[in-house]
Amino acid sequence: MTPQNTAPSAAPGEVLLQMSGIVKEFPGVRALGGVDLDVRAGEVHCLLGQNGAGKSTLIKVLAAAYQPDEGTITWNGQEVSFGSPLQAINAGVATIYQELDLVPDLSVAENVFLGHEMSRGGFSQRARANKVTRELLTRLGHPEISPSRAVGDLSPANQQIVSMARALSHDTKLLILDEPSAVLDQEGVKNLFRVIRGLTAEGVAIVYISHRLEEIREIGDRITVLKDGSTVATGLAVADTPTSRLIELMTGRAIEYVFPPRPEFDPARNDVVLEVRDLALEGVFSGVDMTVHAGEIVGLTGLVGAGRSEILETLYGARRASNGTVTVDGKPLRRGSVTNAVKAGVGLCPEERKSQGLLLDQAVYTNITISSMNRFARLGFLDRGEERARAEQLTTSLDVRPTGVVRAVGTLSGGNQQKVVLARWLLRECRVLLLDEPTRGVDVGARTEIYQLIRTLADSGVAVVVVSSEVEEVLGLSDRVLVVREGRVVHESAATEIDESQVLDLVMEGSAA
Repeated sequence: MTPQNTAPSAAPGEVLLQMSGIVKEFPGVRALGGVDLDVRAGEVHCLLGQNGAGKSTLIKVLAAAYQPDEGTITWNGQEVSFGSPLQAINAGVATIYQELDLVPDLSVAENVFLGHEMSRGGFSQRARANKVTRELLTRLGHPEISPSRAVGDLSPANQQIVSMARALSHDTKLLILDEPSAVLDQEGVKNLFRVIRGLTAEGVAIVYISHRLEEIREIGDRITVLKDGSTVATGLAVADTPTSRLIELMTGRAIEYVFPPRPEFDPARNDVVLEVRDLALEGVFSGVDMTVHAGEIVGLTGLVGAGRSEILETLYGARRASNGTVTVDGKPLRRGSVTNAVKAGVGLCPEERKSQGLLLDQAVYTNITISSMNRFARLGFLDRGEERARAEQLTTSLDVRPTGVVRAVGTLSGGNQQKVVLARWLLRECRVLLLDEPTRGVDVGARTEIYQLIRTLADSGVAVVVVSSEVEEVLGLSDRVLVVREGRVVHESAATEIDESQVLDLVMEGSAA
């Protein structure tokens, strides 16, 4: 049945949501293989699992961004089928994703009521919207945020509060928070927890997704753990479950990624290509030292928000370092200059390839050649034939599917889009390749192909740095591993000298109990 928000709310402690046997498949991958989850009114239910475990897919099914292939959802005692995100919202289910979907140029009040604007007779009721927004912000403990202020002028913490106010404007009964602390400092996290406790005291249920087990201990009531798209434990009481048990539940995979053979690497026999000394970005990371040799793959792992991506962006010149030096083949790079880094042979495949790495409406060949346009310049004009021919050679060698370099890159799958980004830097003949979450959103088959391509690049003498949230990926692909926690490198070793449990223990501050 289609749900309506007319039934009385569940009393605190009663089951508000029950998901049973949820299955979701995509081409080439079974993202959810029968997940069970129940959430009680007034509780904070923590959802744990490594990247790729199925957490994001599950909450998108609940929010009706995806429709399940199998399974049932019971909401407030009734079996329901949310046909659209709007139906889920109207029923009282609100989701705040890690990447906030706010409009920076609109005011706080306009964002709060975006999509369900207050109006009468076709005219906007701005004063009423501001009044209700102010009441919602006061309820969340932030009366100082002005409803008329542009959202883009707010801090990340206050932007998150605005997202919560928007959720509460729909009479929310269940609020899903996806890695809410990733952009917050310590004081921001404390304030977030104050807000959460206030909401649960009113009977609102919270689904809290985080990799930070110390936060789970502080704010959570019960825990569900996912692994490889299945529920491996559910309803665990936070107070009764040691961290070591949670780490044990999260590690190990049913799907084995096939990593290419790792040759024995001898640093003494290979030149240093990338050297980083005392690198810092104020307020984000500091004291980073790293050397990467020709033919070596170095992996950076750590929690979301630990500073991993920012390190790569600073090496690439997209962020200006506040301290330290970066040299490529012995020559120092100019701080904050992407042009200087690219000329020195540095390439970056960013985490958000769709928004940061690709021109989605442009042709495949344009996306491949955009960093090497001077190669195709003839007397001030581009040789389009040569440009397309070279792109075709690369897409054929990388087996980009479907074929055809004139099609828009946005029509390709995630794995094939990632191959296009890699092809760009193959054409550029990089000395240093920086890869941020290279297999995010990529199915298992394409992962194996990308792993092989990365290893082939290293074998050709490229120095590779890989950032990944998936510990198994870092350990399986890298020659050497650096663990990053709260902006500092806390461990460095050969990948063969550390295992998943040890990495998880390090990134969670050695808190295993």
